[in-house]
This record gives sequence, C-alpha cells and structure tokens, in this order.
Amino acid sequence: MDASLPLPTPTPWRDKLNGVLFVALMAGAVVQLADLPAIRSLGFSPLVVGIVCGMLYGNFLRGTMPAEWGAGVNFTARRLLRIAVAFYGLNISIQQIVAVGLPGLAVSVAVVLGTLAIGAFVGQRLLGLDRDTALLTSAGSAICGAAAVLAFEPTLRAAPHKSAVAVATVVLFGTLSMFLYPVFYHAGWLPFDTQALGIYIGGTVHEVAQVVGAASNIDPATTEVATIVKMTRVALLVPVLLALGLWLRSRSSGEADGESRGKGKLPIPWFAIGFLALAIVNSLNVLPPDAVTAIRKLDIFALTMAMTALGIETRFAQIRKAGPRVLALGAVLYAWLLFGGYAIVKMAA
Repeated sequence: MDASLPLPTPTPWRDKLNGVLFVALMAGAVVQLADLPAIRSLGFSPLVVGIVCGMLYGNFLRGTMPAEWGAGVNFTARRLLRIAVAFYGLNISIQQIVAVGLPGLAVSVAVVLGTLAIGAFVGQRLLGLDRDTALLTSAGSAICGAAAVLAFEPTLRAAPHKSAVAVATVVLFGTLSMFLYPVFYHAGWLPFDTQALGIYIGGTVHEVAQVVGAASNIDPATTEVATIVKMTRVALLVPVLLALGLWLRSRSSGEADGESRGKGKLPIPWFAIGFLALAIVNSLNVLPPDAVTAIRKLDIFALTMAMTALGIETRFAQIRKAGPRVLALGAVLYAWLLFGGYAIVKMAA
C-alpha cells in the first residue's frame, strides 16, 4: 500500500452503529444476569439490572470504550427508547381494562393523578428539587416504574442522571413493597377480599415485576387481578404523556422570549400514540400469539438496551448532587401509595 495515501477513517454512522452494538452486547449480558435465580427471586427486571450495570461501567470502565461510540450510546438512550416504549403497548389490551371493571380503573386513575400531583408539589415546593427530577420520580411511582421514567425522559428532555435517580427510588421502594405487602396481608392488616386486594396491589406497587412478586406470595387469583390493574396504570401512560406535552407547550408559548415562542413546537410524544395504537392492535387479536410473544421479548431487550445506555451516560457525581431529597420524595410518595391507596380502594370497593 502506498504510504502517501491517508488511512481510512471510521465514518460517523459506523461509530454510531458500533456504539449501538456495544450496548446490545452489554444488554445481552444483563439479560443473562437478571435471569439468575438469586436476582430473579428479588423481582429485579432486566431494566433495573441494566441501568445498574450501565452505571457501573460508565463510572469505572468508560475509558475502555472508544469515545466516538458515544453517539451510538446516546442514540440507544434516546431514539431506540422511544420505539421500545411504543411497542410496550403490546403488553396491554382493552379487554384487560374491562375485566377489572370500573373500580379497578377508578383506583388506577386516582392513584396516578394523586401521585403525580403530590410528587410535583412536594418535590418542587417543599424539597426544592428541579421540575424534571420531581416529575420523573413521580412518574416512576405513579405509573409503571422504570418504563414510565423512560417514557417521561424524552418528553421532558431531561438529563440521564435525573432518570437514574428516579429509577433508584423505584428499585428501593418497589422492592420494599414485594416484602411488606404479603407481610401486611398475613398479619391481617389488609382486610380485603381477593378482588379488592388485587386492585390494591396492582394500583400501588411500582414495577410490573414487583406487582407479580408481591401478589404471588398471596395467591394466584390475587396475582391475576393485580396484574390486570397494573396494566390499566400502564395504559394511562398515553393520556398523561399527551397532557404533559400540552402543558410543556403552554409553558413554552407563555414565555416572554420571542425565540422561545418560535421554537415552541407541540412536544406530543408520538411514541405514546404508537403505544396506544399497538395496544389496540393487541386487543383485536390480529397478530399470531407467537409473534406477539416474540415482539414482547424483543421489546424488553430494547428497553434493557435503553436503560443500559442511560446508565452509561450517568455519573455518580451527578446523582450525589440530588442528595437525600430524591429519596425523601420517593418515601413521601411511597407513604401516599400505602395509605392513600388503601383509602381509595376502601372507597371504591
């Protein structure tokens, strides 16, 4: 080869692809790790394991990844995330919502709205947190744990470390629920029948996996009701995101800065529309069951990739800045879910 010829340099798209493939390899290892009996018994979903592993890598081993691959990591944490959230709609159906009836739906709506309102007020007004951190933490408690945090993050355009601290509260208090709820029930402190108990667990526990973990320690009938109610909370992700987009637009258009008004496009989360459309497709049973199962598995893997990428982009120093205030907000919301949720179910029963 002629020494005078310049060596070929990697193209930007190749660097991006390498970054995506790197995250995919990490996510594959995360899935295997999450499937270990010791971790699976704790109810940790691959999403949660993914962000933990990503954070460990991003803070202690990041130098082993070429810096140019960061574009692929960012692509996974942003673009792939939106696609994966849309396909999460295949996990619910209109039939599931109808099956729990009006009480289950009423409890889900009350819990979601109450948690978001309390979280926004307490987080910003009383604890002095920024808007994004308060809303991300509230979303994780209100709707569906880490998946809701992932859905809110691109709509708010929040920094990765804010998503990480929000997910941390989901892990802590959702895991606590898996152990406390069965203890409360067997101690006689939750005097509900099977239907009401399932509504209470499904309406107040953070992650889908944590709902199943808590209810399965009681009985199968409770687990079925709890899972369905939890899916109604997941379905509420769409109207909540649409309302958030409209609110963000009104805030933007209300600013005095003319440049801000000019850029104030309606931040409708189109992936939420995709979520709703795929939920309707799932309800119509037009896809073969094997295909739906395969897509669900691929989607969980894509969400795991997104969480891993978010973890890689997160720095412990950024999390330390949030300090104990985020945990305090998570604790306040957890108390609301325990006691406020109990009162709501009592009234709806």
